[in-house]
Amino acid sequence: MPEPADINSTEVAKTPGGGSGSGKDENVVNGHKEGDANPFAEYMWMENEEEYNRQVEEELLEQEFLERCFQEMLEEEDQDWFIPARDLPPGVGQIQQQLSGLSVSDGNAEDIARKSSLNPEAKEFVPGVKY
Repeated sequence: MPEPADINSTEVAKTPGGGSGSGKDENVVNGHKEGDANPFAEYMWMENEEEYNRQVEEELLEQEFLERCFQEMLEEEDQDWFIPARDLPPGVGQIQQQLSGLSVSDGNAEDIARKSSLNPEAKEFVPGVKY
């Protein structure tokens, strides 16, 4: 059976609550030195736990409120915007395709002007003015 360790040995000094190895006698109670200002300093956050919980709850409610407002804003934008696929009747899609296929070309402009029955010497038309 092994011999019990001598109280002044270095093995005892390494154990929690054992000597510090500095040679001074310091009383250690519950992991805190006797000279510590507040042995409960690490638990002081619990003193204001209700206030902390209230702050966290307010932040969560504010975040939820902002998310709801943002979602409502997006829904309003969707309602206000004109989206042809959603807002037009079904037959209009074909007309849109036909219109997008049309183009205007200036290749025959002179030919059209020669065949025109309009008077090139006529005054310019201005709406609301009587001649």
